[in-house]
Amino acid sequence: MTKATEKKPVIAGRAAEADPRAAVDERTLVLTRTFKAPRELVFEAWTHPKHLVKWWGPTDFTLPHCEQDFRLGGQYRFCMRAPDGSDHWVRGEYTYIYPPSRLVFTWLREDAEGDIWCDTVVSITLEEFKGGTLLTLEQTTFATVAHCEEHAFGWNQCLDRLVDLVVLHTQLP
Repeated sequence: MTKATEKKPVIAGRAAEADPRAAVDERTLVLTRTFKAPRELVFEAWTHPKHLVKWWGPTDFTLPHCEQDFRLGGQYRFCMRAPDGSDHWVRGEYTYIYPPSRLVFTWLREDAEGDIWCDTVVSITLEEFKGGTLLTLEQTTFATVAHCEEHAFGWNQCLDRLVDLVVLHTQLP
C-alpha cells in the first residue's frame, strides 16, 4: 500500500498512530511505586469508592461517578472529570482478586458516544519491600504506542495521588 492510500484508524474521534507491528513490550505499560505503608493499607485503597474518590485520576481530576462491585466477576464504572469539565469514562470487570497482593481487572475506555477505544488488562501487584510496599502496575496490550504513553502520563499522576493519600493517613477512614 502506498503512503497516499494508507489510512490511520480513527479512535475516539481522532486519527491514531497505526502501529500494530510495534512490539508488545512497547505497547505494555509497567509502572512502580513504593509506599511507607503495609500492603493491606495500599490494597484497601483500591477496594472502596470512598477511598477511590480521593486519589483516582490524574492531578486535579475528580471522580464524580464511582460505581464499584469489588468482587471476582464484579463490575466497575468510573467517570474521571478533567479540570476543563470533560468526562473520561472507564469500565471493566475484576478478573482476579487475591488480597493483599494482587488485583487484575479489564480496562475499557469509552468515548463520548460510549464506544470503546481502549481495551486492555490492568494488573496490580503489591509486594512487601523494605518495611513498606512495592506496587507494580502493568497494563497490556495497547493498540498503539501513543495510547500506552497517554495512559502512562495519567497513571503516573494517579499513583502519585495514591502515594500522597497513603502518606497522609496511616489508616484509611
